[in-house]
Amino acid sequence: MQLEYFRMVDRVLELDRRDKRLVATATVPGESPVFEGHFPGYPLMPGVLLTETMAQVSGYLLLALGDYDRMPFLAGVEKAKFRSFVGPGARLEIEAQLEHPGSGYAVTRARIRSEGRTICDAELMFRLLPFPDGMDALMRERANDIGLDLSEAK
Repeated sequence: MQLEYFRMVDRVLELDRRDKRLVATATVPGESPVFEGHFPGYPLMPGVLLTETMAQVSGYLLLALGDYDRMPFLAGVEKAKFRSFVGPGARLEIEAQLEHPGSGYAVTRARIRSEGRTICDAELMFRLLPFPDGMDALMRERANDIGLDLSEAK
């Protein structure tokens, strides 16, 4: 996980196309400028970055299931619940499942666990739009970096 670069996913563990589900992992860095202000002397991963982590895993799921035809952009967060704190060094397991595919949008349900406990979960809505110029190549490269092989996608 590289917080400063919004690279929130370290590795894809599983893509289940039949169940429309993706599981990935990430390890919160031991040190980051983010922790200097959140909070001094008591470093915690901000909830907005946990939400971003769930959104990225959901986005990779949508890329894989959609045969890489459109870019998912986060459009809404519903029913978000934060149950526990996450500090530096925490190992996270992130799961996303497609709840509703739509015409031009999709809804996923995502959650983060650490040490067997649910840390947070949310329902996320995405707009599915044509890729901005050059972004498709960057997304394919990043997906390959984390172990999500999109080379079969048309």
